[in-house]
Amino acid sequence: MRATPLDIGFVPLVDAAPLIVAQEMGFAAEEGIALALHRAPSWASARDALSFGQVSAAHMLAPVPVAIALGLGGGGTAIDAVSVLSVNGTTVGVSTDLALRLRDAGHPFDFADATAAGGALIAATRGPLRIGVPFPFSMHAELVFYWLSALGHPSPQSLIVRTVPPSLMADAIRAGEIDAFCVGEPWGSKVVESGMGQLLLPGAAIWAFAPEKVLAVRRDWAEDQPDLSGRLIRAVWRAGRWLDEEGGRSLAADLLARPQYLDVAPDLIERAMSGQLTIATSGDARNVHRFIGFHDGAVSLPWRSQAAWIGGQIAARTGLDRDRAMRDAAGVFRSDLHRAALASTGGDLPAASMRIEGALDRDTQVPSERGGALKLCRNAFFDGSRFDPGFA
Repeated sequence: MRATPLDIGFVPLVDAAPLIVAQEMGFAAEEGIALALHRAPSWASARDALSFGQVSAAHMLAPVPVAIALGLGGGGTAIDAVSVLSVNGTTVGVSTDLALRLRDAGHPFDFADATAAGGALIAATRGPLRIGVPFPFSMHAELVFYWLSALGHPSPQSLIVRTVPPSLMADAIRAGEIDAFCVGEPWGSKVVESGMGQLLLPGAAIWAFAPEKVLAVRRDWAEDQPDLSGRLIRAVWRAGRWLDEEGGRSLAADLLARPQYLDVAPDLIERAMSGQLTIATSGDARNVHRFIGFHDGAVSLPWRSQAAWIGGQIAARTGLDRDRAMRDAAGVFRSDLHRAALASTGGDLPAASMRIEGALDRDTQVPSERGGALKLCRNAFFDGSRFDPGFA
């Protein structure tokens, strides 16, 4: 039987791996679909291609469907997240000049303590801190706002967040447009390779289980094509499981490095996949446990509480009603469609689709959908706060 073609948009980042692996390793073919992967130059173009029906689904920043549901961020079509493709995988970095000031002040660049790193960054900054992020509504932006505001460095008085395409972070530093950045790999490592900056912190040090990218679809497409939508969810879920198995990531690094995908050296991709990151041109390296996750700990489940947290954060800085924003946000993380698609796979999911975000300070066994137990990974916030959506 001939595979049904599906046009899928992606931005060249390591966390596009589940889509690339789904096609290249045959998981899409097992579901009777063929993924035509279209590389987008920016998140705005990826969003627009999805909204206007040029692609059926897209690798997307987790906050974008939420922002659209809140009437922000462009795109006039309702977009839903039917899977989480990855958690974490981002880096915070600083310009070479700012890194020197941090080192002169005694910061150890331990790449782990978000409170100490944030305090040192604030102290070393002259005037408002200018940070580049890939898109206004992104987990990069949400983490930066949350982190620095919690440390007493509020926006817009002390913090200027600028939109810079991931591949142009080094150029923006060179041009004197930004002092620091938060970006997905391999582009933080590319800044280091360029000599323009140094890595300060992994995003996981701010929130240990932040939903980074999602599999986004138009709501009308998911409703009109439930079978195709389900097949796509299953193919990507199997790819994520393969990525978290022994040896999967090394092979994936070679796949992602190809010109039609990320078009960068495989060793840069391998750094993110392994969590062994080179943070400075001196070769200084740090190992980050679970730098990026694709499957283990129920990564793929679109937790409605994650979406509610994002909605609350966006509402707080844009003046929207916070309770309404959280409820509207929760509705676009479609755990119901995700569960329905995986029902035939034998895969297990948590019994709940809402939880208190930040409550797990260690890996924890919880009741599963199939009546057993399932491990959830640590999801703590750096400052020990907890987020209870307050609704079912």
